[in-house]
Amino acid sequence: MAHPFLTRLGQGPILADGATGTQMFARGLTTDQCLDAVNLSEPDLVQQIHREYIAAGSELIETNTFGASSFRLAPFGLADRVGDINRQAARIAREARDIMGEPVFIAGAIGPSGALFQPIGSVAYPETRVSVREQVEALVEKGVDILIFETFTDLTELVHGIQAAQKVCDLPIVASMSFSDNRRTASGHDVFQVVRALEQLDVPVIGVNCGIGPQQALDLIGQLRRATDRFLAAMPNAGYPVRVGGRISYFATPGYFASFARSAAAAGASLIGGCCGTAPEHIKAMRAVLRADAPHTVAIKPVKPEAAPSTTTIVDHPATGFGTKLAKREFVISVELDPPRGSNPAKALKGAALLRDAGVDLINIGDNVMAKVRMSALGLGILIQQQVGLETLLHESPRDRNLMAIQADLLGAHALGIRHILAVTGDQLRASTGPTVTPVWDVDSIGLIGIIKRLNGGTDYSGTSIGRPTQFVVGCSVGPTGPRPLDDELQKLQQKLDAGAEFVMTQPLFSIEQLDRFLQRSGGLPVPLILGIVPLESVRQAELLHNEVPGFSVPEDVRDRLRNAGERAADEGLRMAEEFVERARPLVGGIYIMTSYGRYDAAVALTSKVADLRRGQSA
Repeated sequence: MAHPFLTRLGQGPILADGATGTQMFARGLTTDQCLDAVNLSEPDLVQQIHREYIAAGSELIETNTFGASSFRLAPFGLADRVGDINRQAARIAREARDIMGEPVFIAGAIGPSGALFQPIGSVAYPETRVSVREQVEALVEKGVDILIFETFTDLTELVHGIQAAQKVCDLPIVASMSFSDNRRTASGHDVFQVVRALEQLDVPVIGVNCGIGPQQALDLIGQLRRATDRFLAAMPNAGYPVRVGGRISYFATPGYFASFARSAAAAGASLIGGCCGTAPEHIKAMRAVLRADAPHTVAIKPVKPEAAPSTTTIVDHPATGFGTKLAKREFVISVELDPPRGSNPAKALKGAALLRDAGVDLINIGDNVMAKVRMSALGLGILIQQQVGLETLLHESPRDRNLMAIQADLLGAHALGIRHILAVTGDQLRASTGPTVTPVWDVDSIGLIGIIKRLNGGTDYSGTSIGRPTQFVVGCSVGPTGPRPLDDELQKLQQKLDAGAEFVMTQPLFSIEQLDRFLQRSGGLPVPLILGIVPLESVRQAELLHNEVPGFSVPEDVRDRLRNAGERAADEGLRMAEEFVERARPLVGGIYIMTSYGRYDAAVALTSKVADLRRGQSA
């Protein structure tokens, strides 16, 4: 069976990474330092370079082991650390791949020994086999996908190295040599001699790297194509090196490398990248012209509401409809649906479809509301987005999850296309919940907002990179009518805003007077305020909420209207909600309708009424 790397090469050009050493120098390392030892001393720096190349579009990254042989490590007193340095390098590259979430290949990089061989020097060619074997064993142990021998100028040394590697493993090998101006190696071999020697070793990929620059690489690729039908690799320097201000600089631009990539692919190169002087900017430019031949990511099409996808796809949405409306300060309509107590989501999906048709912008999904076990908010949210075509907002509580589980859930939600989170502390557990259920609360809602904002910044809670930053729109809640004194509630709200909340949702209010008091005491909010609304259905419900549910305060005149309405209390409750919303619309950024006992008819009616008012105003 063909190796996945070779199969992928047969499908179109693979874009490799650029120079690692150049990037290290740009970050302050000096030429007298051992760049390979940085794997041990500054692994985060090496991983960051890998991640930047992956983000730029590389489909193959090389381990930072070009000089990690006993020959090159000896001058630094590190000849006995070959295994440690190579294993660590492979581990760093794998971690970078895992963090970025891209299916890139990891190439174990092996460079020439730098030794002077007999009869000029004292080293015999077979001596390099031991060093190469030591490198390859460590790289293979930690899971590299292929081996790449690069920048060799002595064909005999390259042959010995490949033979040593082939005794250790059967991974595909890329063999790349550096040629001089005369199109020969320093050992005097031309392209045809190199090809004959490497074909005898059954090397699947033969190439050129380093050297002078793209033009020479293109010329050599043309010669290689005439000499062999093997896969070809081209990874040149960024032009002639020039010493500027005591440092070596290269001047071939990303645009120039983009042109090179296009020409190299047309000339028959299957593995294209850069060597000394190239940077992520060069790789990004090359990716742009190679994308049609070697797509780096899968473009995701919006899911049609009427059909759920047959397979799960990693989603990378642009700005959301809800987020865009918040940014533009457009009036939004949201409705909360509680997940089912069991595994059947049919009723919730039917309700979501009704609300979609009525004009709702967003579905809110509670997180084990009232501390009772329900289907996960994430599960129902994905179903609604896929099968109904409505955006969802997940309530996320640290009550039931420790820091690790919270971050894992958020990353999974983001990968599945969820972009809106309401950070809530969570309802207290009740005696009826059961004695074996233990609350966690590693953080409160303020800490949770901070975690989400860190993810949006590209790191987890501990500061470790997650690769591509998340794109969550995060909000918080506020209880204007208790049970906490309003001054305390406003102080906590300010902490939530300072942590990064981008919108605020109120607990249910029932009169314009309640809203006015809150707005006056808060002095106005710097982010959109979404007003919580509960269309009341009976006097009994109103009394229960007012007297037994913390945070709810139903004014006496509201309860009186319901009482006077008698059997038509539900109609009167809906009428009061409509009146309240109509008066509140100029003061808030939207409404957040909470349903009672899974009854969606009142929410549908109120949504339709508000949607009609919104359309009339826009017309």
